[in-house]
Amino acid sequence: MNFELAARLEAIAPFHVMELIKMATELEQAGRSVIHMGIGEPDFPPAQPVLDAAHQALNNGAAMRYTAALGLPELRQAISRHYQQAFGLTIAPERIVITAGASAALLLACAALVERDSEVLMPDPSYPCNRHFVAAFDGHARMIPSGPAERFQLSANMVREHWNDQTRGVLLASPSNPTGTSIAQSELEQIVALVRERQGFTLVDEIYQGLSYDAAPFSALALGEDVIVINSFSKYFNMTGWRLGWLVVPPAMLPAIEKLAQNFFICASSLAQHAALACFTSEAIQTFEQRKAEFRRRRDYLVPELQRLGFEIPVLPDGAFYVYADCSRLSDDADALTRDILNQTGVVITPGLDFGDEGARRYVRVSYATSMENLQEAVRRLHEYFSSRH
Repeated sequence: MNFELAARLEAIAPFHVMELIKMATELEQAGRSVIHMGIGEPDFPPAQPVLDAAHQALNNGAAMRYTAALGLPELRQAISRHYQQAFGLTIAPERIVITAGASAALLLACAALVERDSEVLMPDPSYPCNRHFVAAFDGHARMIPSGPAERFQLSANMVREHWNDQTRGVLLASPSNPTGTSIAQSELEQIVALVRERQGFTLVDEIYQGLSYDAAPFSALALGEDVIVINSFSKYFNMTGWRLGWLVVPPAMLPAIEKLAQNFFICASSLAQHAALACFTSEAIQTFEQRKAEFRRRRDYLVPELQRLGFEIPVLPDGAFYVYADCSRLSDDADALTRDILNQTGVVITPGLDFGDEGARRYVRVSYATSMENLQEAVRRLHEYFSSRH
């Protein structure tokens, strides 16, 4: 090329896990059996009411045109009712913005909030795209080492200690990818109050919030209208490929978000929005709750099995569908270990390299978004693998 790419690309790293996926694909093409425990995608199809609603929208032509940039009014109202029914929260539908997946919600939020050279605090480890969205707007994600003692999350004391003149806000995820851990409600309350005192923003990724197993349902939206929340139809609602999410913002922020949405996306997929209306029917919710129970059953099987294999699980994951496992008793290099496991056993798990620097060489993320039969076969193969190394 006779032109240069933007310098901001230097701050955006590739996904290491995609190299593993490429290797796994090559093994499958060569006839090997591969069990995928590296990708965060539910193995369940969309619920039948969602598929029926999509067919109906196609047949009657409702899904053939643009919607408003902020989304279908009926869908915004349905989400508002869901907050009332599931969490006892009154969230005005006008504050809810339908987006092209949670990724688009993060993009819109960062476009509105991140200044050049400003800092956003987030825990290390974190989902890598979160820091990359900040970098895309020439900001800096300040990754704060967060270990098992903090449940791999930020604490109010950590926010207080690291806040400086360049800090604009915090970006949290509860439950978190890659760790499956949530922030305690009392700790989150302290963080929000501290950030509010400093006139910063609190942005909370709640895309796994529907998959919380060990505590009563809670949303950061309960802590005030100034808290900004991102959610998605991908995980709890099993609609990954439909690319649909939402953003809840303070009323004063809405005109800015609407302007950005109009320019960036025009609107989210009309078909996906019409289909998602059926997510809130009693039949669909019953399906999602049954699947949530199955995810919990898988977690409760996998954690002790990983411990028996020699992995240490310093914090029991209370949500999502990941186990963040310390492999230091088995290897001093998580990346090399995951590659060898893939080549020798056909089991895909993710090294910690993608999620930050803290413990990157000692942790692996294991996804249980696959069938119990696959989990049991993966454990059998891993047992055979580690037994052969002694």
